[in-house]
Amino acid sequence: MGSELKCTVRFGKETSEGKALLETSEVLFRGAFRLKIPFATIKSAKAVDGELRLETANGLAVFELGLAAEKWHEKILHPKTRAEKIGLKPGAKISLLGSFDEDFLEELKLWAGSVARDKIAAGSDTIFFAADSLKALSSVAKIARSLKGATALWIVYPKGQKSITENDVIGSGRKTGLKDVKVVGFSASHTALKFVIPLEKR
Repeated sequence: MGSELKCTVRFGKETSEGKALLETSEVLFRGAFRLKIPFATIKSAKAVDGELRLETANGLAVFELGLAAEKWHEKILHPKTRAEKIGLKPGAKISLLGSFDEDFLEELKLWAGSVARDKIAAGSDTIFFAADSLKALSSVAKIARSLKGATALWIVYPKGQKSITENDVIGSGRKTGLKDVKVVGFSASHTALKFVIPLEKR
């Protein structure tokens, strides 16, 4: 979903080895201690001698990332929009199935040529399906039958829920013959998985 690296982190008087994860809108660290640093709360960010130095309201967090420090620094200062991460093209024909947050709907107004709600419009480039439960995934087979050519199906589901997991979502797509090709952090609470018809079946 994001970029993950093993590294050492210094925070206040603590130092720990662990895994750092650069997400869409936050930096996470899991080691002897844990950090969750939303981009919006970072007061300053610097990349110096292989270290990513993030000044937060709670103190300075130093990530020893080596060559990746500059890259992470750039992504924090200039994060991609959700539409860019998904790969939406200007003027795309979008279909939405289910409920989506207002922020996403506003983003689509800037990118999409047309947006159909609660139905799959003919000639759609991309279909977004909000699945908040295992029961909802039963609709994937019907949606998959409407896909043609390179049309993409993004299944958007809640993060960290036992009631619907990444494996559940992947399984629902693969059962219909679709191929899962990409995963992105859709929001702070949701993940999105992209499915397409395999090339040999188009």
